[in-house]
Amino acid sequence: MYETSDIRKGLKVTMDGKPFIVVDFQHVKPGKGRAFTRTKLKNLISGAVLERTFFTGDKLESAELEEHTMQYLYPEGDKFVFMNTENYEQVTLDGEQVGDAKDFLLDNLEVQVLFYEGRPISITLPTFVEMQITHCEPGIRGDTASGTTKPATLSTGRAIQVPLFVEDGEWVRIDTRNGDYVERVKR
Repeated sequence: MYETSDIRKGLKVTMDGKPFIVVDFQHVKPGKGRAFTRTKLKNLISGAVLERTFFTGDKLESAELEEHTMQYLYPEGDKFVFMNTENYEQVTLDGEQVGDAKDFLLDNLEVQVLFYEGRPISITLPTFVEMQITHCEPGIRGDTASGTTKPATLSTGRAIQVPLFVEDGEWVRIDTRNGDYVERVKR
C-alpha cells in the first residue's frame, strides 16, 4: 500500500481492479483545508488517461506487475510473438498492446514485456535500435552543412527524416522514444 506522500512519476498502482501508472502529479497544500495530490494516471491496459485527486491519508494499492526480458520472434497476422529468454516460453501480443513499437521490432530484438496477473499487457523497447534504410532519395552534392533532411524508409516500413548524406542500404541508429534519426552506424 502506498500513501499520498509516496506518489511520484512512474509509480504503478491498482485502482478498480486495473493497473495504472502515474504520468504526472502535483502536491497541493492550500492555506485552509487538507493537503491533496492531483494526479494524471494512465491505464496500462487500455491507455486511457484520467485525472484523480487524492487527499492526505488516502491509501493506494500497489500493482502486482512483473517485467520479463523477452526476444521478438516474428509477426503472426496482426499479432506479435515473443519468447522469454529465461524459460523459452512464448507469448503473443496483439497490435494494440504493441502499439507504435511495431515500427521498431526487428528479429531477435530483446524487449521488456510487462505482465499483469500473468497476462502480457505492454512492451518497452530499448532506447536505441539500429535499422537499415531501404529507400531514400539521393542527396544533393555539396549540401551537407545546411542541416536539411530528406525522407527515408526503414526496413520495417516506417518513414523517418535523415540528413542528406544518408544513402540506401546504410544502417542508422534510431531513438525509439520519438522515432528520430540519431547517427549512422557501420556494419
